[in-house]
Amino acid sequence: MQYDRIDARILEIVQKNNRLTSNLIGEMAGISPTACQRRLKRLRSEGIIEADVSVLSPRAVGRPIQVLALVTLEKESADIIDRFKKAIKSSIDVVNGFYVTGDADFVLYITARSMEEYEQFTRRFFYENRDIKGFKSIVILNRVKVGFAVPVEFPPDD
Repeated sequence: MQYDRIDARILEIVQKNNRLTSNLIGEMAGISPTACQRRLKRLRSEGIIEADVSVLSPRAVGRPIQVLALVTLEKESADIIDRFKKAIKSSIDVVNGFYVTGDADFVLYITARSMEEYEQFTRRFFYENRDIKGFKSIVILNRVKVGFAVPVEFPPDD
């Protein structure tokens, strides 16, 4: 997966606002709209652009409870890790899941309609899973910064 300086500029632009037209993105990157469309298509097909999403307000869509859960598995084995990854992917309550190093094995970002609903989730998702040794919940009071923008490295000029 390689990209050039123009691709890097396009990546910066679409991370800030992916609803811009190819005409405007191309103009901002210094290329034609057709060339911009071709580059965007390639960046998506190569997996450099993984998704085009809208970031929602959990509160506005009725899920004001936001929790980070630090999950520790009973033991680290490939089959247990794979099973838990599959459970994460299949849960609509888990917005993001990360396999991490450190004291926990996974960090999950979870939303719920209420604390009661979160408690029900923990019973179903954590307590009924024999592969889980324990978990800690960290309730989010306020989202200070939200986004998915990744700093884009610009390749050197040739």
